[in-house]
Amino acid sequence: MKAVKARIVKSLPSQAYVIACDNSGAKVLKIISVKGHKTVRGRIPAAGVGDFVLASVKKGKLEMRKTVVPAIIVRQKKEYRRPDGTRIKFEDNAAIVLKDDKGNPKGTIFKGPIAKEVAERWPAVAKVANMTV
Repeated sequence: MKAVKARIVKSLPSQAYVIACDNSGAKVLKIISVKGHKTVRGRIPAAGVGDFVLASVKKGKLEMRKTVVPAIIVRQKKEYRRPDGTRIKFEDNAAIVLKDDKGNPKGTIFKGPIAKEVAERWPAVAKVANMTV
């Protein structure tokens, strides 16, 4: 997992609901924890684009519901700044479900675009993505 060059705002706190934008069987995810997040005592951990999170499946197929799955945030509504000065934001918050902790996606099709920062950081996700912004 490489470092992200952009200054990404961490806009999805723990307990936030995000849409699963792949065909893994999950529809709605609830962020439980953000892996690798360090913060001051008492602050709620938050995630941004490209972050690895653990999420609980709230809506989806029966075998997926009520399970804890690893996921990656691929879109966020809050705008963030790229090194060239452009600012980017998406129309929804979305994540993709992973098979394992190494970054291999469970689904084979992603709905909608994914951020360029995610494609740089997670090469296995970039292979499946058909549109990168």
